[in-house]
Amino acid sequence: MQDRKLKTKTGVVVSNSGAKSIKVAIDFKVRHPKYGKYVKRRTKLGVHDEHSQATVGDLVEVAQCRPYSKTKSWRLVRIVETTG
Repeated sequence: MQDRKLKTKTGVVVSNSGAKSIKVAIDFKVRHPKYGKYVKRRTKLGVHDEHSQATVGDLVEVAQCRPYSKTKSWRLVRIVETTG
């Protein structure tokens, strides 16, 4: 079987209310098609955190994986930077 490059993203944890689940906000900029101005956009991903180690405000790296539930199809790879 050949090696696949996993899609990874970096974002900030905005919620960790569920067991083994976190919400990660990914900020990015998109160019407006007509006016050319760059506009900020944000998407929130449901992420599986197996050991419940991430806290709100942490900078984390997540990778795409099989669906864990209806809304979770990303998993926590590592915590890049902690808060506190």
